[in-house]
Amino acid sequence: MTRFTPRPLRPLLMLSAALALSAHAQAAVFKDPAMQQALEADQDEELLALARARLKTDATDPQGLAATALVGMQDADAAKLEAHALSLQQCVERHPRAAVCHFVLGQVLGSQAMSGGMMKAMTLTGRIKESFQKALALEPQSYEARDALQQFYLMAPGIAGGSTSKARALADEVRESQPEQAQLLRARLLHNDGDTAGAEREINAFTPGRDVALNKAWVQAWLALGLSYLQDKQPGKARAWLEPLTKTQPQSAYGFFGLARVAAAEQRWDESARAFEQARGLEGARALPIDYRLGLMLQTKGDKAQAKAALERYLAGKSPSRRLAEDARKRLAELG
Repeated sequence: MTRFTPRPLRPLLMLSAALALSAHAQAAVFKDPAMQQALEADQDEELLALARARLKTDATDPQGLAATALVGMQDADAAKLEAHALSLQQCVERHPRAAVCHFVLGQVLGSQAMSGGMMKAMTLTGRIKESFQKALALEPQSYEARDALQQFYLMAPGIAGGSTSKARALADEVRESQPEQAQLLRARLLHNDGDTAGAEREINAFTPGRDVALNKAWVQAWLALGLSYLQDKQPGKARAWLEPLTKTQPQSAYGFFGLARVAAAEQRWDESARAFEQARGLEGARALPIDYRLGLMLQTKGDKAQAKAALERYLAGKSPSRRLAEDARKRLAELG
């Protein structure tokens, strides 16, 4: 990757910007088992209720503040993001050893960077990096913190702290102690370097276990690689790579979402629509822009009425991406 070329910071904590995934981290984030269980099950309302209960007892509780921000940051509202950032900054000042506050602060700042334009991103990169570095220093076993910091190093411009060598070091540091983490971190490095064959080897070699974060990162990495083949105008290769994902992980929305994208590129409209609908009811669906992509497919097909309905559903959803939402509104205007 070319460094020292100023450019906007790409989305943080999404295993690929192309996925437009939610920024939820998924394991070992909260010390409170009930909060952790709610996080892993994508139960936002339950997580928020637990956070509010903790904050009612102690208004400065780190887990309560972090959970509130983690749920609240999804709507990407500028004023709310600023309030969450301020709350978490106060949290790290009051509780400097609370890794969860450093970690979620980095996520909130990353969301601000994504939605605020290049100048805003460049002013925040230092704080984002420091937040993830501190979280990892406090919790060196945390995959989430290591994963987030690696993404920062790979996605930020060199002038703002990006560094391929530092990203590689993060994988090397856990090669022996946490080999599964190292596998996924290496897969991203290889994909980033254009070595898709190497990335495939690392992804295929991974064995799912009990760690929810690692399992989800593995599935996301698989999809990211398939979508990169699609972006490179290789739909056949993308299909061949993604089809096994639907068989090994039939409960996951990711493989079906990927195949729906492939079918749309091949103008297999009915197949694409079926795969999108399959994805909608499976694990991880809420993190994927299903209705946005369905709307694009239907618009290309020429079905204006259904395209409008899908895009409107996307905009009415809980946490549409700002960039995709802007495009959806533009398309709706075109559709009349």
